[in-house]
Amino acid sequence: MLAWIVALIAVVVATSSAARAYQARREAYGAAARAELTERQARAAEARTLALTEEIRQLARKRIPAAATALSHRSAPVPGLLEADGIEGEAARLLTEAVQAARTAVLEERGRVDAAARAAMRGTSAKIQSLLNQSQHLLHELQHEYDDPRILQLDFRNELALRRTQATAVLCDAWPGLARQNSSLVEVVLGAQSRVAGYERIKVANHLRQERLALVARAAEPLAIALAELLANATAYSHPDTEVPVTVQQTAGRGALILVDDAGIGMDDDALKRARALLSGPSEVLLTELGDPPRTGFAVVGRLIARYGFSCHIESSPYGGMRTMLRIPAHLLTVMDDDRTLSVLAPTPVHARGAAPEAPAPAEPTAKEPAAPPPEGSVAPSAGGDEEPPAGLPTRRRRSRRTAGPEAPAARPQEAAEEPAPRTPEQAGAAWAALQEGTVSGRKALRRPERPPTASSSDDQGDDET
Repeated sequence: MLAWIVALIAVVVATSSAARAYQARREAYGAAARAELTERQARAAEARTLALTEEIRQLARKRIPAAATALSHRSAPVPGLLEADGIEGEAARLLTEAVQAARTAVLEERGRVDAAARAAMRGTSAKIQSLLNQSQHLLHELQHEYDDPRILQLDFRNELALRRTQATAVLCDAWPGLARQNSSLVEVVLGAQSRVAGYERIKVANHLRQERLALVARAAEPLAIALAELLANATAYSHPDTEVPVTVQQTAGRGALILVDDAGIGMDDDALKRARALLSGPSEVLLTELGDPPRTGFAVVGRLIARYGFSCHIESSPYGGMRTMLRIPAHLLTVMDDDRTLSVLAPTPVHARGAAPEAPAPAEPTAKEPAAPPPEGSVAPSAGGDEEPPAGLPTRRRRSRRTAGPEAPAARPQEAAEEPAPRTPEQAGAAWAALQEGTVSGRKALRRPERPPTASSSDDQGDDET
């Protein structure tokens, strides 16, 4: 009996020992598992911390500067998260919000700085423009007192400086600074031509159906500024030996169209896209987006387009360079009164094929040589017979289609007559000096102390006086 009791006790003790050993092993295994889990969690937390630190470092060193650069250069890439999977959703959202907040802050600061710069330039441009206008009036007075051709050169350079100042003022949302009356469209084109270096390369063709078509007063000077910028761009980016054709014509919708072509270097796709964006008349153009040195031509045209209502499009030109088309809507056009004379430098309208221009009356035959009636479409000779037209003055010849018949051969010599060759700057200066000398001599002979009305050289270039 005692043996059974001892045996039972031994079994109980063995079972209890085995149970304790098993429990100890389980506790040891659980402790090891917990330690391993804790270690893995620590390593994961350390990895997340390291990844977040790298993301913050990239945010400060790359993402925010790249986002600021992309505000000026649209094609500049902005990097994203380094390890999108390693960053939790909330952290990734906060990092993205940080980039957006930085971009917004940069935009607001750039807007404040740009507004301050525009205000400063606007005030400075107004003062410079006033001084240049005073210089222009003084130069016009000197042209009537002295016959030095260098005064004309000073006047032209003053005009170039005035155009650049006007463009800067317009870019800074200022008034163009010059008021006009209703002005002939062709004369406005000639006035814009006179403000451009290399103006002698610009050839204007008049295809208007109405010769006295004009711009309303409020749009005359803005159009002259915009066209001068387009002409300056065409002459600057084309070879000095090439011409810059300018065509003025009326459109079917009672508006007008000015085409400017050049045989220049053209534009790549990015430059063309940017030019069209500027010419579309954006609501705001930052000075910092115009480059260094700033290229303001298309930006100035875009500001005028947004303010006055005409439009401009640019595309490839058949001459090899670029073609700009400046469209003038009908509400900005009018017709000049008949009592106002056009500039003698304005090109005669080229009538469309099939039009029926008026035939001039035949001249009376002279005693020196009996003259036959002139053929239709030709200009009758003057009553002076063999006298030549005054030197330097343009002559106009009305042309029409040749008619078949026995008189057609007789009409060919006069119809084939060429227009007089354009004067060189030296010839124009000599003619102007001779005119001034004759004016001074006439005033001395008549002993008239009063000064005759001032004749501005800008009239000779097609500008209207204010």
